[in-house]
Amino acid sequence: MPPSPTPAAAGSRASLSALDATIMLVGIVVGIGIFRTPSLVAAHVESELAFIGVWVAGGLVTLVGALCYAELAAAHPHAGGEYHFLSRAYGRPVAMLFGWARGSVIQTGAIAGVAFVLGDYAAQLLPIGPQGPALYAALSIVALTAVNVLGTLPGKNLQVAATAIEVGAIVAIIGFGLLGAPAEAAPAAAVAPATAAFGMAMVFVLLTYGGWNEAAYLTGEMQDAPRNIPRVLLAGTAILVVLYVLANLALLMILGLEGLRGSNAVAADMMARVAGPSGAGLVSAAIIVAAISTLNATIFTGARSWSAMASDVTFLSGISRWKARGGGAGRGATPANGLILQGAIALGLVGLGAVTEDGFRAMVDYTAPVFWGFLLLVGLALFVLRRREPGRALPYKVPLYPLTPALFCLTCGYMLHASIAYTGLGALVGLAVVAAGLPLLLFRRRDAEPPLPSPLGETRP
Repeated sequence: MPPSPTPAAAGSRASLSALDATIMLVGIVVGIGIFRTPSLVAAHVESELAFIGVWVAGGLVTLVGALCYAELAAAHPHAGGEYHFLSRAYGRPVAMLFGWARGSVIQTGAIAGVAFVLGDYAAQLLPIGPQGPALYAALSIVALTAVNVLGTLPGKNLQVAATAIEVGAIVAIIGFGLLGAPAEAAPAAAVAPATAAFGMAMVFVLLTYGGWNEAAYLTGEMQDAPRNIPRVLLAGTAILVVLYVLANLALLMILGLEGLRGSNAVAADMMARVAGPSGAGLVSAAIIVAAISTLNATIFTGARSWSAMASDVTFLSGISRWKARGGGAGRGATPANGLILQGAIALGLVGLGAVTEDGFRAMVDYTAPVFWGFLLLVGLALFVLRRREPGRALPYKVPLYPLTPALFCLTCGYMLHASIAYTGLGALVGLAVVAAGLPLLLFRRRDAEPPLPSPLGETRP
């Protein structure tokens, strides 16, 4: 999760307008998944209409979830995000287990998944054999982990430029796809009932929309947040749905459903058909640049999750320590041990993905049930905290309560079921890794800690 400003700065934090926050929301969510997941979605739907329909449905689910997170973040703002929500609702042990799951499964799986997308497109430009994507993925993780250990952290301008490249690539796909002449594609083969799983298609769609929960962290920095939050979420989600639906419609028009199913680099394959090899190479290069930035940011934030969780476990104190790099204390400090541990786990996951048919899909299988399980707990936390504090003044209330959060929880429950029922062995491995973290609760730090203040004066239990 992105680091939040310190509570001390709370008085000067309300600097984001509704437009600023909408742009940031789009920048957070738009990632490189859109350049890989369409082929996986196509493999689990029976028709072109269903293919476009699941992308629209994913946008609606994103909106419902973001509205629920907006209430939690406005009522309980804290740099800990979900860790804080879960701690208040269920106690520190559940929050610690979430911290372990985020560090060992959710974030590290995301790092490996992004690295595999980078590898797929790098292999389009410079093929190095059947294991090329995995080798490129491993090299990128090693290189960017080393950069972060040295303290050379990504700057704001780099991230803004990468977002511009990603959005530009999506716009190019839309333009070439909708205006270009579609090549003749093989008719779509019928999908077997066992494969035509709406739930699994939604797993990949919602992975592409992933990041909307980070938008809740904008609450404390937004001008007139209670009034502007719904506007930002509605406008931001509408932009995302339009971008993703049009991009997938363009891909569908050029490649066809069967062409999508057989592609590991849909953007490059589409551009090769409408603009030739030079167009495919150009879009592949742009996606690789965007993937490097996304991977760098994921490594950056993930190590901080490890550092925060390790500070609550007695024998992991070494992981939580920060080291000064590239200057004096306070400048260039980095959680080096957390970065190294995170990199080692991500490399192990790349190795796991390399022996599967599709490394990226293996990472989705590995992370999905854990992600949706904890997201369900966060949704239920909204009911728990409302019941526990009935007189609390809420800066923002989710509309149509309790129907909206109930719909969100039901969706999370269905996605948890789908991510177990329709995925492979990776899902069970992910759940087993989370269970392996249970003994850590026996070593929870029990010494007295000063309560952590939040921007609204709330303290963490």
